[in-house]
Amino acid sequence: MSKASKATLRKFLMERRALIDPKGHGFIRPTKQGRRALGLTQHQIDTLTRRSEGTYQRLESGTWAGPPGDYLRDVATILSLNEQEWTSLCRYAGIGDPPGPLTPASGKQVPGVWQEALDGQTHPAYVTDASWELIAHNPAFARLFPGERVPKNTMRWMLLDPLGRTMLTDWDTAWAPLVLPQLRAAIAARPNDPILRQLERDVLADPDCAPIWDAALGHIHPDGDERPLLHAEDGPGWVTMCASEPMAAPGARQIILIFHAGEKRAHARTPALRAT
Repeated sequence: MSKASKATLRKFLMERRALIDPKGHGFIRPTKQGRRALGLTQHQIDTLTRRSEGTYQRLESGTWAGPPGDYLRDVATILSLNEQEWTSLCRYAGIGDPPGPLTPASGKQVPGVWQEALDGQTHPAYVTDASWELIAHNPAFARLFPGERVPKNTMRWMLLDPLGRTMLTDWDTAWAPLVLPQLRAAIAARPNDPILRQLERDVLADPDCAPIWDAALGHIHPDGDERPLLHAEDGPGWVTMCASEPMAAPGARQIILIFHAGEKRAHARTPALRAT
């Protein structure tokens, strides 16, 4: 870790530590004659994390190369970090992006302005949470479905709904082998998510999904994919997907669907964009 990185980590942790009232963790402030530093002390964090004295000091000083993710998670929880601060802690500590969300609530909501952003799209667009529960969508997305009846959970709809298997043309070759790995990867990141776990059970119990589940491994996002789709109003065609993640909600996803009617692919050979 560079000198600058160590200084950044130390400043970040000291600032967050100073914000935590020790009394909230059962510690009694010293008398006027004792030390009255703001926030939790390093020793108190060692006590709360049940680590030997000096463990937290190694982290804050930047002398601990590659601290384990479970320890960083304990520290982040004690310091009441949010998801963005959790990501910062992991990066400053030298382990890269977090091994998973900080709390089960992460990725379950997005800032309200996302609805306005979706409504400004001419293409079908929607946002789901980390469990593929539909959070928001625009009118063009609703038009994809008969009677504009949008699915509550897009992953469940893609994999298990009979209508989904009809609308997603060539479901068993063009969709399921690419969608199932996304579910598998999400479960690996969020093993305690009840919605994802129920999806897994239902997939494994489904005679069409189960064989594909065993073979589907590597494809974890749809960004840039082009697949056949039957539009409820515009008929058969091809949809190209642009996928992104709202940064305030790790695990959530925004999908923009660029649909072109007809039998011919529209974007199969579109060159990649690069800064000039």
